[in-house]
Amino acid sequence: MPGLKNPHFFTLLGQRYQMNTRSEITFLVVMGVAGCGKSSLGQHCAEALGLPLLEGDDFHSESNVTKMRSGTPLSDEDRAAWLDTLAEQLQAHPQGVVLTCSALKQRYRERLRAAAPGLRFVFLDLTQDQARARVAARPAHLFPVSLVASQFAALEDPRHEPGVLHLDATRPLPDLGSAVVRWVDGAPTPATLENRS
Repeated sequence: MPGLKNPHFFTLLGQRYQMNTRSEITFLVVMGVAGCGKSSLGQHCAEALGLPLLEGDDFHSESNVTKMRSGTPLSDEDRAAWLDTLAEQLQAHPQGVVLTCSALKQRYRERLRAAAPGLRFVFLDLTQDQARARVAARPAHLFPVSLVASQFAALEDPRHEPGVLHLDATRPLPDLGSAVVRWVDGAPTPATLENRS
């Protein structure tokens, strides 16, 4: 491949990516409420791990998008077809993938786990006030501030579930990304990055 100097890296459309040279296939979901930083960390992890990135919001139906833009929370029924689509996307990437998805309830996470055995979740945790401030700072996003409370109401803490890394979403992005890579590689995560609340 032109421009390939280090066999562990490749360049595509001017962007430098690391190839996935790990022997274990990695399926990773970056989860949490709106405003926690799923997209930023998801992109960071995908590049660091040499995996493709799937933005969960890109797979919402037009009706779901319309509801969210109008400030109407999605129901379990609204999310069912969306989760089925995300599960299909996980299965369509047998060499591993990073997915961003709110995955608020345990049943949602179990639906995704069924599609990709060994699926891991990175739970980005922050307070409702912090989430509201972050969402308010991105007015072009499809998710209005008024829906933040409904996400916290729906959130079921995943920390007791297997394969979950719990991180403080307010920590610097490079630190969070490094913690995820260390976790995937089997190294201990610095305690300072974990949200102890």
